[in-house]
Amino acid sequence: MGSNKELLLVHASMEHVSLSHSVNVMLTPQFYTLKKEPLPVKYLYQAKKIAPSLFDGLLEEGRSYEYLVFKEEGIWAFIAYDVDEITEFLSTKGIKAEQVSKLFFAQQSLSSFTDPVLLGKKEALVALDDAVVVVPQAALEEETKLLTFNDSFTPKTGVTLQGAYGSFLSMKQAMVLAIVFTIFAGMFFVEGWRYGNDSKAGEEEMQRLLEEYPSLQSKMQRKNIATKYKTIDTAERKKREVVKSLSRMIFKGVTLTSLALNEKSFKAQFSCSDAKVAKRLNELAKKEKLNTSKVSDGDDVQIEGTL
Repeated sequence: MGSNKELLLVHASMEHVSLSHSVNVMLTPQFYTLKKEPLPVKYLYQAKKIAPSLFDGLLEEGRSYEYLVFKEEGIWAFIAYDVDEITEFLSTKGIKAEQVSKLFFAQQSLSSFTDPVLLGKKEALVALDDAVVVVPQAALEEETKLLTFNDSFTPKTGVTLQGAYGSFLSMKQAMVLAIVFTIFAGMFFVEGWRYGNDSKAGEEEMQRLLEEYPSLQSKMQRKNIATKYKTIDTAERKKREVVKSLSRMIFKGVTLTSLALNEKSFKAQFSCSDAKVAKRLNELAKKEKLNTSKVSDGDDVQIEGTL
Protein backbone atom coordinates (compact mmCIF):
# COMPACT_ATOMS: atom_id res chain seq x y z
CA MET A 1 0.00 0.00 0.00
CA GLY A 2 2.26 2.82 1.28
CA SER A 3 5.64 1.36 0.26
CA ASN A 4 7.32 -1.65 -1.33
CA LYS A 5 9.88 -1.93 1.49
CA GLU A 6 9.87 -4.75 4.01
CA LEU A 7 7.57 -4.02 6.96
CA LEU A 8 8.96 -5.09 10.34
CA LEU A 9 6.58 -5.49 13.31
CA VAL A 10 8.27 -4.16 16.44
CA HIS A 11 7.01 -5.31 19.85
CA ALA A 12 8.38 -5.50 23.39
CA SER A 13 9.28 -9.22 23.26
CA MET A 14 10.78 -9.27 19.77
CA GLU A 15 14.09 -10.98 19.08
CA HIS A 16 17.28 -9.14 18.16
CA VAL A 17 17.57 -8.64 14.39
CA SER A 18 20.46 -8.09 12.00
CA LEU A 19 19.70 -5.77 9.09
CA SER A 20 21.75 -5.02 6.00
CA HIS A 21 19.07 -2.83 4.40
CA SER A 22 16.48 -0.23 5.33
CA VAL A 23 12.99 -1.28 6.42
CA ASN A 24 9.64 0.16 7.38
CA VAL A 25 8.69 -0.31 11.02
CA MET A 26 5.23 -0.81 12.54
CA LEU A 27 4.93 -0.27 16.29
CA THR A 28 2.50 -2.09 18.58
CA PRO A 29 0.46 -0.17 21.22
CA GLN A 30 3.27 -0.92 23.67
CA PHE A 31 5.03 2.13 22.24
CA TYR A 32 2.20 4.64 21.92
CA THR A 33 -0.98 5.89 23.55
CA LEU A 34 -4.20 6.07 21.55
CA LYS A 35 -7.15 8.37 22.08
CA LYS A 36 -10.18 8.77 19.80
CA GLU A 37 -12.51 11.76 19.94
CA PRO A 38 -15.48 12.89 17.77
CA LEU A 39 -14.30 16.50 17.79
CA PRO A 40 -16.20 19.27 15.96
CA VAL A 41 -13.16 20.31 13.93
CA LYS A 42 -12.86 20.06 10.17
CA TYR A 43 -9.17 20.37 9.39
CA LEU A 44 -6.15 18.31 10.40
CA TYR A 45 -4.12 21.30 11.58
CA GLN A 46 -6.92 22.21 13.99
CA ALA A 47 -6.95 18.72 15.46
CA LYS A 48 -3.17 18.72 15.82
CA LYS A 49 -3.23 21.93 17.84
CA ILE A 50 -5.46 20.42 20.53
CA ALA A 51 -3.76 17.00 20.58
CA PRO A 52 -1.50 17.69 23.61
CA SER A 53 -4.44 18.79 25.78
CA LEU A 54 -6.32 15.54 25.11
CA PHE A 55 -3.57 13.54 26.80
CA ASP A 56 -3.38 15.58 30.02
CA GLY A 57 -2.80 13.17 32.88
CA LEU A 58 -2.45 10.16 30.55
CA LEU A 59 1.23 10.41 29.68
CA GLU A 60 4.33 9.97 31.81
CA GLU A 61 5.74 13.28 33.01
CA GLY A 62 9.24 14.33 32.12
CA ARG A 63 9.11 12.89 28.60
CA SER A 64 8.80 14.63 25.25
CA TYR A 65 5.90 13.42 23.11
CA GLU A 66 5.01 13.79 19.46
CA TYR A 67 1.51 13.36 18.05
CA LEU A 68 0.15 11.65 14.95
CA VAL A 69 -3.41 12.62 14.03
CA PHE A 70 -5.70 11.03 11.45
CA LYS A 71 -9.37 10.24 10.87
CA GLU A 72 -11.14 6.89 11.23
CA GLU A 73 -14.67 6.89 9.81
CA GLY A 74 -15.37 10.48 10.84
CA ILE A 75 -13.71 10.21 14.26
CA TRP A 76 -10.34 11.79 15.01
CA ALA A 77 -7.64 9.37 16.17
CA PHE A 78 -4.71 10.73 18.19
CA ILE A 79 -1.49 8.82 18.81
CA ALA A 80 1.07 10.10 21.32
CA TYR A 81 4.57 8.62 21.16
CA ASP A 82 7.95 9.22 22.77
CA VAL A 83 10.66 9.63 20.15
CA ASP A 84 13.55 8.87 22.50
CA GLU A 85 11.93 5.74 23.93
CA ILE A 86 11.28 4.32 20.46
CA THR A 87 14.76 5.12 19.18
CA GLU A 88 16.44 3.60 22.24
CA PHE A 89 14.37 0.40 22.02
CA LEU A 90 15.11 -0.04 18.32
CA SER A 91 18.83 0.27 18.98
CA THR A 92 18.68 -2.49 21.62
CA LYS A 93 17.17 -4.80 19.00
CA GLY A 94 19.84 -4.09 16.39
CA ILE A 95 17.89 -1.51 14.39
CA LYS A 96 19.77 1.71 13.73
CA ALA A 97 17.85 4.92 13.20
CA GLU A 98 19.24 5.33 9.69
CA GLN A 99 17.88 1.88 8.77
CA VAL A 100 14.27 2.95 9.36
CA SER A 101 12.67 4.24 6.18
CA LYS A 102 9.23 4.99 7.62
CA LEU A 103 7.55 4.50 10.95
CA PHE A 104 3.94 3.31 11.28
CA PHE A 105 1.59 2.52 14.14
CA ALA A 106 -0.59 -0.60 14.32
CA GLN A 107 -3.73 1.50 14.77
CA GLN A 108 -3.25 2.92 11.28
CA SER A 109 -3.88 -0.58 9.86
CA LEU A 110 -6.95 -1.34 11.98
CA SER A 111 -8.89 -2.79 9.04
CA SER A 112 -6.07 -5.25 8.29
CA PHE A 113 -6.30 -6.96 11.68
CA THR A 114 -9.27 -9.17 10.79
CA ASP A 115 -7.70 -11.93 12.91
CA PRO A 116 -5.03 -12.01 15.64
CA VAL A 117 -1.32 -11.66 14.88
CA LEU A 118 1.00 -13.44 17.29
CA LEU A 119 3.69 -11.47 19.14
CA GLY A 120 6.33 -13.89 20.33
CA LYS A 121 5.17 -16.80 22.49
CA LYS A 122 2.86 -15.12 24.98
CA GLU A 123 1.02 -12.20 23.37
CA ALA A 124 -1.07 -11.37 20.33
CA LEU A 125 -2.16 -8.26 18.46
CA VAL A 126 -5.93 -8.03 17.88
CA ALA A 127 -8.57 -5.49 16.85
CA LEU A 128 -10.98 -4.92 19.72
CA ASP A 129 -13.64 -2.17 19.91
CA ASP A 130 -12.11 -0.28 16.96
CA ALA A 131 -8.64 -0.31 18.49
CA VAL A 132 -5.60 -2.50 17.92
CA VAL A 133 -4.53 -3.88 21.31
CA VAL A 134 -2.11 -6.42 22.80
CA VAL A 135 -3.68 -9.39 24.62
CA PRO A 136 -2.31 -12.61 26.17
CA GLN A 137 -2.37 -15.55 23.77
CA ALA A 138 -4.12 -17.48 26.53
CA ALA A 139 -7.17 -15.26 25.97
CA LEU A 140 -7.57 -16.50 22.39
CA GLU A 141 -9.86 -19.39 21.58
CA GLU A 142 -8.09 -22.62 20.68
CA GLU A 143 -9.36 -22.68 17.10
CA THR A 144 -8.81 -18.99 16.44
CA LYS A 145 -7.61 -18.28 12.92
CA LEU A 146 -4.30 -16.43 12.90
CA LEU A 147 -2.87 -13.90 10.47
CA THR A 148 0.67 -13.82 9.16
CA PHE A 149 2.07 -10.32 9.40
CA ASN A 150 3.49 -9.08 6.09
CA ASP A 151 3.97 -5.99 3.93
CA SER A 152 0.24 -5.82 3.13
CA PHE A 153 -0.26 -4.20 6.56
CA THR A 154 1.67 -1.11 5.42
CA PRO A 155 -0.47 2.08 5.77
CA LYS A 156 -0.51 4.75 3.07
CA THR A 157 1.20 7.41 5.18
CA GLY A 158 3.82 7.25 7.88
CA VAL A 159 6.38 9.17 9.88
CA THR A 160 9.91 9.63 8.62
CA LEU A 161 12.67 8.90 11.11
CA GLN A 162 15.64 11.21 10.55
CA GLY A 163 18.42 8.91 11.72
CA ALA A 164 21.19 11.47 11.61
CA TYR A 165 19.50 13.52 14.32
CA GLY A 166 17.37 10.95 16.06
CA SER A 167 14.18 12.94 15.46
CA PHE A 168 10.86 12.38 13.78
CA LEU A 169 9.24 14.49 11.08
CA SER A 170 5.86 13.82 9.61
CA MET A 171 5.72 13.77 5.81
CA LYS A 172 3.74 17.01 5.85
CA GLN A 173 6.34 18.72 8.04
CA ALA A 174 9.09 17.52 5.72
CA MET A 175 7.22 18.96 2.74
CA VAL A 176 6.72 22.29 4.53
CA LEU A 177 10.44 22.49 5.30
CA ALA A 178 11.24 21.68 1.69
CA ILE A 179 8.97 24.51 0.54
CA VAL A 180 10.52 26.94 3.04
CA PHE A 181 14.06 26.16 1.89
CA THR A 182 12.94 26.44 -1.73
CA ILE A 183 11.68 29.94 -0.94
CA PHE A 184 15.02 30.77 0.68
CA ALA A 185 16.85 29.46 -2.38
CA GLY A 186 14.66 31.66 -4.58
CA MET A 187 15.46 34.67 -2.43
CA PHE A 188 19.19 33.98 -2.73
CA PHE A 189 18.85 33.73 -6.51
CA VAL A 190 16.90 36.98 -6.82
CA GLU A 191 19.27 38.81 -4.50
CA GLY A 192 22.28 37.42 -6.34
CA TRP A 193 20.84 38.49 -9.68
CA ARG A 194 20.07 41.96 -8.36
CA TYR A 195 23.51 42.27 -6.85
CA GLY A 196 25.16 41.09 -10.07
CA ASN A 197 23.26 43.67 -12.09
CA ASP A 198 23.99 46.40 -9.55
CA SER A 199 27.71 45.57 -9.56
CA LYS A 200 27.91 45.58 -13.36
CA ALA A 201 25.99 48.83 -13.57
CA GLY A 202 28.26 50.29 -10.90
CA GLU A 203 31.40 49.43 -12.83
CA GLU A 204 30.00 50.94 -16.03
CA GLU A 205 28.95 54.08 -14.20
CA MET A 206 32.37 54.47 -12.60
CA GLN A 207 34.13 54.06 -15.95
CA ARG A 208 31.88 56.67 -17.54
CA LEU A 209 32.58 59.14 -14.72
CA LEU A 210 36.32 58.59 -14.93
CA GLU A 211 36.28 59.26 -18.67
CA GLU A 212 34.21 62.42 -18.34
CA TYR A 213 35.98 63.76 -15.28
CA PRO A 214 39.73 62.95 -15.23
CA SER A 215 40.05 64.62 -11.85
CA LEU A 216 38.19 61.67 -10.35
CA GLN A 217 41.36 59.62 -10.80
CA SER A 218 42.57 60.65 -7.38
CA LYS A 219 42.74 57.91 -4.78
CA MET A 220 40.33 59.59 -2.39
CA GLN A 221 37.63 60.16 -5.00
CA ARG A 222 37.97 56.56 -6.20
CA LYS A 223 37.47 55.43 -2.62
CA ASN A 224 34.30 57.48 -2.24
CA ILE A 225 32.79 55.97 -5.39
CA ALA A 226 33.76 52.46 -4.32
CA THR A 227 32.12 53.05 -0.94
CA LYS A 228 28.83 53.85 -2.67
CA TYR A 229 28.69 50.49 -4.39
CA LYS A 230 30.06 48.64 -1.40
CA THR A 231 26.91 49.74 0.45
CA ILE A 232 24.83 47.71 -1.99
CA ASP A 233 26.94 44.63 -1.33
CA THR A 234 26.70 45.11 2.45
CA ALA A 235 22.89 45.36 2.37
CA GLU A 236 22.53 42.19 0.33
CA ARG A 237 24.96 40.33 2.56
CA LYS A 238 22.94 41.33 5.63
CA LYS A 239 19.77 39.98 4.03
CA ARG A 240 21.43 36.67 3.30
CA GLU A 241 22.74 36.45 6.86
CA VAL A 242 19.23 37.05 8.23
CA VAL A 243 17.77 34.30 6.05
CA LYS A 244 20.52 31.91 7.17
CA SER A 245 19.85 32.74 10.83
CA LEU A 246 16.11 32.16 10.46
CA SER A 247 16.62 28.87 8.63
CA ARG A 248 18.67 27.59 11.59
CA MET A 249 15.63 28.11 13.81
CA ILE A 250 13.46 25.66 11.89
CA PHE A 251 13.51 22.36 13.72
CA LYS A 252 11.04 19.66 14.73
CA GLY A 253 7.78 21.31 15.84
CA VAL A 254 8.54 24.69 14.23
CA THR A 255 7.07 26.00 10.98
CA LEU A 256 7.85 29.35 9.33
CA THR A 257 4.44 30.85 8.52
CA SER A 258 5.43 34.31 7.26
CA LEU A 259 8.51 36.37 6.42
CA ALA A 260 8.76 40.07 5.58
CA LEU A 261 12.18 41.39 4.52
CA ASN A 262 13.07 44.85 3.21
CA GLU A 263 16.08 47.17 3.03
CA LYS A 264 15.93 48.17 6.70
CA SER A 265 14.29 45.42 8.74
CA PHE A 266 12.75 41.97 8.79
CA LYS A 267 9.91 40.23 10.61
CA ALA A 268 9.27 36.46 10.71
CA GLN A 269 6.50 34.50 12.39
CA PHE A 270 6.93 30.87 13.46
CA SER A 271 4.23 28.39 14.46
CA CYS A 272 5.32 26.14 17.35
CA SER A 273 3.76 22.79 18.22
CA ASP A 274 3.80 23.49 21.98
CA ALA A 275 5.16 25.77 24.69
CA LYS A 276 8.35 23.72 25.08
CA VAL A 277 9.20 24.15 21.41
CA ALA A 278 8.38 27.88 21.61
CA LYS A 279 10.74 28.25 24.58
CA ARG A 280 13.58 26.57 22.69
CA LEU A 281 12.94 28.81 19.67
CA ASN A 282 13.13 31.90 21.90
CA GLU A 283 16.45 30.69 23.30
CA LEU A 284 17.87 30.19 19.80
CA ALA A 285 16.73 33.68 18.80
CA LYS A 286 18.44 35.19 21.84
CA LYS A 287 21.69 33.47 20.86
CA GLU A 288 21.36 35.14 17.47
CA LYS A 289 20.68 38.44 19.31
CA LEU A 290 17.23 38.80 17.74
CA ASN A 291 14.08 40.27 19.27
CA THR A 292 11.19 37.89 19.98
CA SER A 293 7.58 38.31 21.02
CA LYS A 294 4.64 35.98 21.65
CA VAL A 295 1.75 36.08 19.17
CA SER A 296 -1.79 36.11 20.63
CA ASP A 297 -2.60 33.35 23.17
CA GLY A 298 -0.99 30.47 21.27
CA ASP A 299 2.58 29.26 21.02
CA ASP A 300 3.46 31.25 17.89
CA VAL A 301 6.65 33.32 18.09
CA GLN A 302 7.47 36.49 16.17
CA ILE A 303 11.11 37.35 15.51
CA GLU A 304 12.18 40.73 14.17
CA GLY A 305 15.21 42.91 13.79
CA THR A 306 16.98 45.55 11.75
CA LEU A 307 19.51 45.17 8.93
